[in-house]
Amino acid sequence: MFYVLLALRAQLRQRGAFSDRPEPRLDSLLDLVALGTVADVVKLDANNRVLVAQGLTRIRAGRMQAGIAALFRAAGREAKSASGFDLGFALGPRLNAAGRLADMSLGIECLLTDDVGRAWALAQQLDAMNRERREIEAQMQQTALTELAEIDPSGCTTLTLFNPSWHQGVIGIVAGRLKERFFRPSVTFALADDSGELVKGSGRSIPGFHLRDALDLISKRHAGLLSKFGGHAMAAGLTLRTVDVPRFKEAFEAIGREWLGTDSLTRVLETDGDLEDAYVTPQFAELLDNLVWGQGFPAPVFSTEFEIASQALVKERHLKLQLMRGRQRYQAIWFNRTEPLPARALIAYRLVRDTWNGVARVQLVVEHALG
Repeated sequence: MFYVLLALRAQLRQRGAFSDRPEPRLDSLLDLVALGTVADVVKLDANNRVLVAQGLTRIRAGRMQAGIAALFRAAGREAKSASGFDLGFALGPRLNAAGRLADMSLGIECLLTDDVGRAWALAQQLDAMNRERREIEAQMQQTALTELAEIDPSGCTTLTLFNPSWHQGVIGIVAGRLKERFFRPSVTFALADDSGELVKGSGRSIPGFHLRDALDLISKRHAGLLSKFGGHAMAAGLTLRTVDVPRFKEAFEAIGREWLGTDSLTRVLETDGDLEDAYVTPQFAELLDNLVWGQGFPAPVFSTEFEIASQALVKERHLKLQLMRGRQRYQAIWFNRTEPLPARALIAYRLVRDTWNGVARVQLVVEHALG
């Protein structure tokens, strides 16, 4: 859309439309371009990285839409040190929460308004919705994990779960959590309406398993099973009759057994290797934060063997760790992880800069561990 606007401006310029008026400054939209690119998980090729970098530069300089400034404030993030992670994991979820639980127009208005007061009021509403979304998601995820406790995922190539109490606005997030946890293509279902006759499903996949193609194959093998479906390789949605969920589960697993071998179901995590203690500093973490990372251009992930000095749950959802290597002690956190680690483990992590009461420190964000 940004390039359409650029082309339109160029065409109007050729036609002399700006002979008696100033040309519109489209660079003022780059903060929105950056947010949309990152939050929608668009591949960061060379062109998109330039756009996101320019948008982040404007945000850090304080030249941003009133709504984006309000969302940074509501999320407790500093706009002057904005990163791609802030756009993807702080602002994006708050905007998406409106569409999942209420009316997406709230998020749209927040981004469009020029009224600072109105933007702040909307950002607070979106923040409250996001907290509600997280609570619903946590409950649904716990229910799903409880159900899976009775199943050995290693004996399955796919996961299909349905619970009539689930909220259809959050099933995609739960499917994603299950996919990450068990490394299996996962589909979760919730009731589509109060009649109980139809269910809506949301799926998330792993490399090597094209989810939309799998649904297309199911629709051809089992005519009438799917009322509708759509999506792409890694994510898809579908609707079917509630009574047909068991049939779908069997059909989905059958394709999984055809397409996925043992190697495909083995998670492979590539890292940038060990990181010397001298680089585990707030300054180096800030240097990394200032660059543009995201889909197709991932941030560096390092791997080091640590002793686990202490570990405790934060908000009953995240594992807070103190790690030791030699005499050096580091703070770390593993989001959405509740199981404890052994006394020693090989840990894959990202570096982030954390500021508390004006004091900057480095924190390790754990991605995976072996031990």
